[in-house]
Amino acid sequence: MTETAYIYDAIRTPRSKGKPNSALNEVKPINLVTTLLAEMQQRHDLDTSRVDDLMMGCVSPVREQGAVLPKIALQKAGWDDSVPGVQLNRFCASGLDTFNAAASRVASGWEDMVCAGGYESMSRVPMGADGGPFSEDPETVLATGFVPQGIGADLIATIDGYTREDVDQLAVRSQTLAAAAQAAGHFDKSVVPVKDENGLVILERDDFIKPNTDMQTLGALKASFAKMGQFGYDAVALAKYADVERIEHVHTPGNSSGIVDGASLVMVGNEQVGKDLGLTPRARVLSVAVTATEPTIMLTGPGPAAKKALAKAGLTADDVDLVEINEAFASVVLRLQNDLNVPDEKLNVVGGAIAMGHPLGATGSALVSTMIDELERRNLKRALICMCVGGGMGIASIIERV
Repeated sequence: MTETAYIYDAIRTPRSKGKPNSALNEVKPINLVTTLLAEMQQRHDLDTSRVDDLMMGCVSPVREQGAVLPKIALQKAGWDDSVPGVQLNRFCASGLDTFNAAASRVASGWEDMVCAGGYESMSRVPMGADGGPFSEDPETVLATGFVPQGIGADLIATIDGYTREDVDQLAVRSQTLAAAAQAAGHFDKSVVPVKDENGLVILERDDFIKPNTDMQTLGALKASFAKMGQFGYDAVALAKYADVERIEHVHTPGNSSGIVDGASLVMVGNEQVGKDLGLTPRARVLSVAVTATEPTIMLTGPGPAAKKALAKAGLTADDVDLVEINEAFASVVLRLQNDLNVPDEKLNVVGGAIAMGHPLGATGSALVSTMIDELERRNLKRALICMCVGGGMGIASIIERV
């Protein structure tokens, strides 16, 4: 059995600084999710009993974000009791992995409609709150050659020859493009305002973007990972990469992804369920892929994952109109651009996580909404979405506008 997996809609909340004084700090993680569930149902007068599953990514599924929150959110949002829910964690790829899994299940013919997405309230459940042996168990850290992701990002920059100016220039580009896109209303179709219990708007638009960012501002920032390197992590990385004399620490808070709160949701289904429910597809899923690369440098997976997805779809990078790579760190974007020889005019055309932030479990499926909107707005055909992932993994998806 094979079916075409169609994307019927893709929405997200605004993103806000993941700190106690942020706009979304007062909003419980479950209410970020119910905001989107309610919007999806209302937009399409959706018979929710036709949804076979809700899959949502979360990187710190503990405390307020634990206990299979997606199923509880379905109940709170008033969806049909027959809809199950599941929580998935593939580090930063969680939101894109739920989308890929939903598309795969629909394409297999075993499910008719699956909603997928992710959430992360980084102001209420801090990054790393779930613990685990990845970075918290010294024995495992030593046995696996673990270094923090920022060290890996700096190692990529060192090996590839990206200077501090190179990574800062990419950050300025991200901020400039995101600010221009927001001012022009390019995010408005997908962004759902978050409201309080009285219906008053708490946040309507992304508030993390810094439109006045320039090279001078970024140049004043100190390297984020130099001290970590001095504590021994540089030595661990250099033991794996003996031909590198020393790691140049070029990443700062200004050219790395921002810590933010947010959630996202995508509705994926086959052709028949769309007809039954009166839905018009916006795009189809051509291929998905996940892979892994050397885990100490950790962040080189997007290129191999993208090439795997392209091969599965019978395409080359030239056949893709837009390429979206999560801006976890500037060097990750530059590496992917070189891996696939992507021209600037195709790459992260409305900015990325450096400007708007990276709500870990939600980012991947939020990128789906961004790419569908841009394909429609620009009257283009195909987009490639990819992300680096903890542990050396990489993930990719290719979508095509209907």
